[in-house]
Amino acid sequence: MVVIKSIIHTIKASQTKQFAFLNPKTTAVSLLVLLVSQISLAQKKEQIGNETVNVVKAYTPKISDASKAKENPDLDDEGNEKKERIKYAIFSFPVASTFTPSKGKAEGVTKEKQAQVFQNYATLGVGNYGTLIGELFVNHELNNTDYVGGMFRHHSSQGGINEVVLDDNFYDTALDVMYGSNQKGLSYNLNAGYQNQVYNWYGLPASFGAGNTPQANAQLISGIDPLQAYTTLSLGGNVVVSESFLQDATVKFTHFFDKYDSSENHFAVKPTFVFNANDKAIKTELTVDYLSGSLKNNFSNTNVEALKYGFTNLGLAPSFEMQRDDWTLNLGAAFFYSMDSQNSKNSFFIYPKVTASYKVVGDLMLFYAGAQGDLKQNSYESLVGQNPFLSPTNLMRPTDQQYDIYAGLKGKLSNSVSYNVRGSYLNERNKFLFRANNYSENNTNPDYGFGNSFQVVYDDVKTASFYGELKADFSKAVSFGVNGTVSTYKTAFQQEAWNLPTLQVNANLDVTFSPKWFAAAHVYYVGERKDFQENTSIVTNSPPITLDGYFDVNAKIGYKYSDRLTAFLNGNNLANNSYQKWLNLPVQGLQLVVGANYKFDF
Repeated sequence: MVVIKSIIHTIKASQTKQFAFLNPKTTAVSLLVLLVSQISLAQKKEQIGNETVNVVKAYTPKISDASKAKENPDLDDEGNEKKERIKYAIFSFPVASTFTPSKGKAEGVTKEKQAQVFQNYATLGVGNYGTLIGELFVNHELNNTDYVGGMFRHHSSQGGINEVVLDDNFYDTALDVMYGSNQKGLSYNLNAGYQNQVYNWYGLPASFGAGNTPQANAQLISGIDPLQAYTTLSLGGNVVVSESFLQDATVKFTHFFDKYDSSENHFAVKPTFVFNANDKAIKTELTVDYLSGSLKNNFSNTNVEALKYGFTNLGLAPSFEMQRDDWTLNLGAAFFYSMDSQNSKNSFFIYPKVTASYKVVGDLMLFYAGAQGDLKQNSYESLVGQNPFLSPTNLMRPTDQQYDIYAGLKGKLSNSVSYNVRGSYLNERNKFLFRANNYSENNTNPDYGFGNSFQVVYDDVKTASFYGELKADFSKAVSFGVNGTVSTYKTAFQQEAWNLPTLQVNANLDVTFSPKWFAAAHVYYVGERKDFQENTSIVTNSPPITLDGYFDVNAKIGYKYSDRLTAFLNGNNLANNSYQKWLNLPVQGLQLVVGANYKFDF
């Protein structure tokens, strides 16, 4: 009992301090543990019997005061002492290893088979209207730098246009040879050419012979020889130099004559120099252009002395380029001095040479603009290339292109679709216009004097035009393009801008169906034109004649038999329209040509 009383007294004395944070359940457990411990100790001294202890007062816990932790605790100075710098060294030694890594294998890439490139080819084709086409190109390398080459071309037709009473066949044959060299820092070539063209003035007016009997009309027609032949002889060359103030130069001499003893000589030299001034590259183009010709015939009087013309144009055109961020600006001017040897008249001209471009949206939209002028030397040869039905009675004049002001936008609508739109205003003096010759049935004029030929008239013409173009490469196998031009003309002396169309549209499509088959199509439309012609033996003061617009469809389909041999079928004027490109000159209808192209090497 003494022990138990001592334990109870000890518990009561320490309740406040030792069990302040315990609940009643915890206190009972602790009391039981202490009791067992004291009993175990007392059994060593004396034996104590079992008794019952009743606790008459419930435990009342109390919470003692707690000290609040500081917001900024004190740091242990020993933990903030400066760290010692430790120096160590790594001793490497080889370790034997039997591991062998496996080598990686590159993934195979399928390469497309490259088509073999041949240096020579030959083309032959035949078709209706007695059409024959032929081409032969050969090229041979003499050594690592020098080469020789040649080109032969032929296109002819035996005619047969409906309701044409005169011969309408034509021939066009040309041969060119060249020698060239590509050396380090220098490239040049020399070339010589021959061309023979035969055409017929077959375009008699619809009212021809209206006042004569059929017998008289047949006799008149039988006396007309509509054949005209042109011959061109040329000699020229060009040179390109790197790392020199002379950048390049071209030179060409042409002798041109026809069946009616018309003769013309044309010589032109155009070198380009580049000079550096204040860290700017100044590009300077020089021009020496000499033209002289004589015409044996005069349209109204064949007995007059030969008509002659001659011009020498000297030109200087310096320019330099400036680039700032997205801007590119090219500033320049052209100065020409023209000497008219037949009329003893000299003239001086100044033209702008300014172009600018700005990247509005990177490659998606580029704005460009410019103002340019030029003195263009017109020649009998160049005009025949545009209209082979000229009469051999036309004097030449240079065209003073005072300025061509234009502005436009071009870029991409997507990765495969590009566009270009442009508006321009062109002012030209002495612009040549093709106009039909008048005719008379008195049989006093030569074979080109029955309204079946054309003359050249000159006028001051101002042209406002709008051009639009769209190109699309849908894939490597399909590409498409379309463009159109709308123009208006204002003349100073002539009643109309003769034979100039107000609307022109062109479209083309190229398709590769397979490695063997391919096709192409070209469609174009030329709008209405104005022309003028009078029968001077019947009526005068006739109104202008309106030529209807015409639509033409051309197509080609080919089969690639091998890398060397390809067969083709060409179709021209597939709509079979007997339209008139020039007054009184209907074209051939549906034309089909079948042929083959063969490539080879020596």
